[in-house]
Amino acid sequence: MQTYLALGDSYTIGEGVGATENFPNQLVQVLKDRYQVEVSAPEIIAVTGWTTDELRAGIAERDLQDTFDMVTLLIGVNNQYRGRDLDNYAAEFTGLLEQAIAFAKGNKEKVFVVSIPDWGHTSFAIEKGSDAAKVTAEIKAYNERKQAIADAHGIIFVDITELTDQHAGDEATYLVDDKLHYSAAMYRLWAEKIADRIHNRLG
Repeated sequence: MQTYLALGDSYTIGEGVGATENFPNQLVQVLKDRYQVEVSAPEIIAVTGWTTDELRAGIAERDLQDTFDMVTLLIGVNNQYRGRDLDNYAAEFTGLLEQAIAFAKGNKEKVFVVSIPDWGHTSFAIEKGSDAAKVTAEIKAYNERKQAIADAHGIIFVDITELTDQHAGDEATYLVDDKLHYSAAMYRLWAEKIADRIHNRLG
């Protein structure tokens, strides 16, 4: 039985969906159904609204002593939303990635970085008067920096942003009632893509 740790924020805990409908839990199910890989229920350290420094504090508070057979890391949207400096994000993300590698017993092949979705085109953003082009540009910059850090560490980067962009026009299916966070249907798409990358990497 494989073990799995998911680190992140609202997109990991699954704001607005059932406990089994977030992407980590669906990932476990996809790995079982598609690749006959048995994975125990995910250990999740994630809270809606967390930035990189808050995730780091949450990890420290949890004081996990275990290591895991795979780790996912998805963090950064709240840094962007709060207008945090990109260089500061890069430095803090690097520290989190190194923690993720340590949780994976030092095996970089077992760590998977997940991109930040672009919330700029959601109804929430429109209703809040957000500048969609500005949000998109900033998310793109965050993801480019995140991918560069992942690449430099030899870590797989999984782009789920393209999935959120592709289905942006169908909010009834792919967003929950707050018109910002994603539905179980969207998380299924993420889980399938991440599972494929895990299978290709680990076999």
